[in-house]
Amino acid sequence: MGHSSGVESLDRFLIDAVRSTGGHSGVIYLLAPGEPVLRLTSLLGLPAAQAVSWARISLDAPMLLTEAVRERRLRWDNSQENQQPGLSPSMPYPFAIAQMPLLSADGVCWGSLGVVWPPSHPAELSETERETLKKAADGMAALLRRAADSGTPITAAPQPREVWAPRTHTPGPDEALAAADFAERLPEGCCSLRLDGSVVYANSAAAQLLGADGPDDLLGAPLWDRLPWLNDPVHTDRYRAALISREPKTFLALRPPDQPLRFRLYPGARGISVRITPSDERATAPVRGDTPTQDSVLQRVTQLASALTQAVGVQDVVRLVADQVLPAFDAQGLVLYVTEGGRLRVAGYRGYTTQAIEHFDGTPLESPPNAAAQVVHDRRPQFMDSADEMLERYPEVPDLTGKSAWAFLPLVSTGHAVGCFVLSYVDPHTFTRDERTVLTSLAGLIAQALDRARLFDAKQQLARQLQSGLLPHELPALPGLDVAVRYLPATRGMDIGGDFYDVIPLDSGDVAVVIGDVQGHNVTAAALMGQVRTAVHASAGEPPQEVLGRTNRLLTDLDPGLFTSCLYIQLDVTRCRAVVATAGHPPPLLRHPDGRITVPDVPPGPLLGIDESAAYPAVELPLSPGSVLLLYTDGLVERPGLDPDVATGQLARDLADAVEHSLDLGGTMDDLADHLLRTRHTENRDDDIALLLLSPQEPDAAQEAAARRS
Repeated sequence: MGHSSGVESLDRFLIDAVRSTGGHSGVIYLLAPGEPVLRLTSLLGLPAAQAVSWARISLDAPMLLTEAVRERRLRWDNSQENQQPGLSPSMPYPFAIAQMPLLSADGVCWGSLGVVWPPSHPAELSETERETLKKAADGMAALLRRAADSGTPITAAPQPREVWAPRTHTPGPDEALAAADFAERLPEGCCSLRLDGSVVYANSAAAQLLGADGPDDLLGAPLWDRLPWLNDPVHTDRYRAALISREPKTFLALRPPDQPLRFRLYPGARGISVRITPSDERATAPVRGDTPTQDSVLQRVTQLASALTQAVGVQDVVRLVADQVLPAFDAQGLVLYVTEGGRLRVAGYRGYTTQAIEHFDGTPLESPPNAAAQVVHDRRPQFMDSADEMLERYPEVPDLTGKSAWAFLPLVSTGHAVGCFVLSYVDPHTFTRDERTVLTSLAGLIAQALDRARLFDAKQQLARQLQSGLLPHELPALPGLDVAVRYLPATRGMDIGGDFYDVIPLDSGDVAVVIGDVQGHNVTAAALMGQVRTAVHASAGEPPQEVLGRTNRLLTDLDPGLFTSCLYIQLDVTRCRAVVATAGHPPPLLRHPDGRITVPDVPPGPLLGIDESAAYPAVELPLSPGSVLLLYTDGLVERPGLDPDVATGQLARDLADAVEHSLDLGGTMDDLADHLLRTRHTENRDDDIALLLLSPQEPDAAQEAAARRS
């Protein structure tokens, strides 16, 4: 299943949670670093092939899983409907499920543990089941925290891992042979399927009833792949229903020409036992395709449709399309183009050389030089069954690509072309009417998903550019003052927020320092943040209480509908003193040269933009050379359910630890900032974080600090 990135260390918790609660399967999801996405990491009791459409789930999706992570509490569903976007289309079967968030002691949520039961589970979870789930989730979260602290974080593998619980009993050779002899003596057919549907055992009666030459002819693949007459969506749906619900299922099938057979499926933890008997009931012949892939195509198309609703960015769309469409149509190549500036740009591909992709990337649309550009121009699909058809129109393509058949499908969304989807084959391939219909329908789904994904990526880029443009690019060099700053956007959401900071040299020789937080995580919040910074700059040099008062009156006139907190300090470096005023912002922490850490008593003023007549009293703080002043936004301290005073106390202890492991060992203020962020465990952030560290220096120390920074 690919590189596991340490996730195998979580297996024992997953196995224990499923076994101890009587569940039949379980899953682990981990938050993807830097993305608002939950990635399926491990599965117990389910094949990975069934999970493709829900391997990556947007954190904003309305699902039990995402609710558990967002709300940081156990979520439970035994409605027997489980109507959740991205899940129901690929799992339209009754089951009961619980999702428990993985919360470490410091309040960080790493993902979720899910356990699945048959729909016969009681309407509510028992107290024992709840405690068992919490114990397993807490164990996982603690392990994830320790791994992150050690510098070797556990992350999701490229593909979900299938986890197997140890057998409670392993038969010896004699016992296994006796079991096979027992099955051979039965008059009815019986076979054993793995969870993925492939046959691992069949008796002679099963081979005879199914029309196979012998049991060996059935092994190694699903029955519906070995026997085209079983390749019917109704039949394979019963297998999936047994797999997901863990309840016995039955279906009737007609073995050509006229023999009805009854199949009884008995699911278990490691596979499905199948009984096959002749039947006197009437069975109709299933719809039969030319190849044994009919149902897999329908299933994968359904999975792709549901998965595309969760696609976040363009690369998500590329990955999902490649993972689903290539195996469903047994194709060897895929290219996904997007329209950009009158050209076709390659967004992603599989099965092509870099040389070939470089040749096609940037194809102009005005004078279509190839089939991809032509179908975008005409908005009509093209299907070429052999290289001869391609040679007539575009002779260089077969040798360059190594392909012999192609499907070119325009991607059109809301009336405009957004790109082109190309599916290709190494050998000649005849596109049947059904294939052409399905591919054309798929192109519509892909186009809509691609259009949404491009909009998301554009918003992300805009957010990063706006954030970068509004915050200072670098801090000014300040004699006698050592300064370090860090800004971390939230790891979930639009990657933009309203946290801001600034350091402003004043004509008097003093230094103004400001930090604040505008409510929200969107472009509006960022734009308001820019207005606040501008207002503070315009008033800087006035007494702090006046700076905040003027900024407050400006925001009150603008009436932006968003709350803004702000802390403003004017530093007199030569006299080692600071004058501080706050508008609803957390007070700074002061680390004294003797190691004591105090919270200055700063009278809190109201948030900016609420009351035009609000006053912002200021207080004076002495700052000894070598002391450290920490200014921060609430993203550094806030945790769900954590008392603010407790949170501030924890931050004070972390600041003391960070000073001990950085400045006291000859490090810089930048080293201190980095160590403090590591100590605060700032992965998987729900909120932005901004922090400023200030330290007045003796003249000689100030010169040394400046030299280290340079």
